[in-house]
Amino acid sequence: MTANTTPDAPAHRTARRPAVLCILDGWGDSPDRENNAIAMADTPVFDALRADCPTAQLDASEGFVGLPSGQMGNSEVGHMNIGAGRVVMQDLPRIDAAIADGAITALSELKRFVADLKESGGTAHLIGLMSPGGVHAHQDHIAALANILKDQGIPVAIHAILDGRDTPPKSALDYLKAFHAAAPDATVATVVGRFYAMDRDQRWDRVGLARDAIRDGKGETAASDTDAVATSYEAGKADEFVLPTVIADYRGMVDGDGILMMNFRADRAREILHAMIDPDFDALPDEHPVRFAAVAGMVEYSSDLAGMMGVLFPPEDLPATLGEVVSQKSLKQLRIAETEKYAHVTFFFNGGREEVFDGEDRILVPSPKVATYDLQPEMSAAEVTDKLVHAIDSGVYDLIVVNYANTDMVGHTGDVDAAIKAVETVDGCLGRLRDSVLRAGGVMLITADHGNAEMMVNPASGQAHTAHTMNRVPLILVGAEDIPAIKSGRLADLAPTLLALMGIEQPPQMTGVSLLDLPHPSRAAAE
Repeated sequence: MTANTTPDAPAHRTARRPAVLCILDGWGDSPDRENNAIAMADTPVFDALRADCPTAQLDASEGFVGLPSGQMGNSEVGHMNIGAGRVVMQDLPRIDAAIADGAITALSELKRFVADLKESGGTAHLIGLMSPGGVHAHQDHIAALANILKDQGIPVAIHAILDGRDTPPKSALDYLKAFHAAAPDATVATVVGRFYAMDRDQRWDRVGLARDAIRDGKGETAASDTDAVATSYEAGKADEFVLPTVIADYRGMVDGDGILMMNFRADRAREILHAMIDPDFDALPDEHPVRFAAVAGMVEYSSDLAGMMGVLFPPEDLPATLGEVVSQKSLKQLRIAETEKYAHVTFFFNGGREEVFDGEDRILVPSPKVATYDLQPEMSAAEVTDKLVHAIDSGVYDLIVVNYANTDMVGHTGDVDAAIKAVETVDGCLGRLRDSVLRAGGVMLITADHGNAEMMVNPASGQAHTAHTMNRVPLILVGAEDIPAIKSGRLADLAPTLLALMGIEQPPQMTGVSLLDLPHPSRAAAE
């Protein structure tokens, strides 16, 4: 069977009951009901499951998922921890440490990048999310590399992608000022809202506008980066939506220049990189491609891009992930999500592995083509559920991993009413999924990768809260009548718990623990 298809007949009927992991992206727990789209929504299915089934909570941020203290979780980190069954040290603290102790200057790929630009006499163009959000990038890293390259005599141009999703919607002015204080000699050449420069759904018109400004020096113009942001605010556009703007006398990249991509999360860096450096890229017309002397990135963004650019921090091997263990048992597994979260249930869930495991099928449901998801908070949840129920009914799969994107993607818009609709949409889908799992005699774990929609307004500023939260996330066990209770834990405990439900021995590489509370059924961990 090929990817993106479901079976028409139960060609493989397992003796085990199918196990389903349902990830409600951005569905956090919070006792505060005010501006909490999850608490404000009508959720009869979720409420009944939580009342009637074993339930607990999971930590999904900070050191519990390999992030620094005070750092909220995110979808990439969450899915990697879930699939790995262990706490995975993330790229943010890896890079922080290398900068702090100076080890970054000894990296072979950075040395090569510097040498190539010294030979060509070109400018180093640093492209990255100018934000302290720490989800896709960190502006401290951009400042540090700008200073390192300056000390090597390399001219530096900064292309500041503005956030407003992992940070407050109108916070870029403060962050730009902080950046200039940290890297006083750095020149910002362009500012671009992440809406344009960090698309991941093949909205090439947006990517094209970002490339026009960043690479070609064409677009809106402003005398300074802060002027560009102020003008955008006056036009009613927050950070995320700042039009690609060329600053001062920037004229674009030329042959012999270099690109250093500063984002350390892969999914939203791929499209803009392909548009600028991939000789086979044909989604946009390109009459004047640039011949770069050097291209590098903080991490590996894809296997294709790895062949076109250097990688400062290569991925660390993660053996014995949940997908690999299930595959080694010759069992069948399915991953299903709509476009916005497809990479998370596949690439990230498999520990950064792009290749499909033996016995692993994948279903990609296209996300709706709308400017922002508050315009269609239902997204593609109904179609995901249609295909999911069909897959469960087929009797083919031992393990199914599904992600519902709504509460995260709509939560990022800051629209409370739309977020409530997103929550209610997912709740309706949960009802169909629950019925299908029980009909098949299966078991299901319902959880989330991080919080979001449970905080729609920043209580300190009164601005819309569009970022993730540090709240714990729910855990509900459905269909396991012989297991009266589950314990609270962390995301890394989900894979061991699923293996225990499937009767599969946990490999030693998984340091998470099963949360099935078998020896002491009276000690239910509902919170």
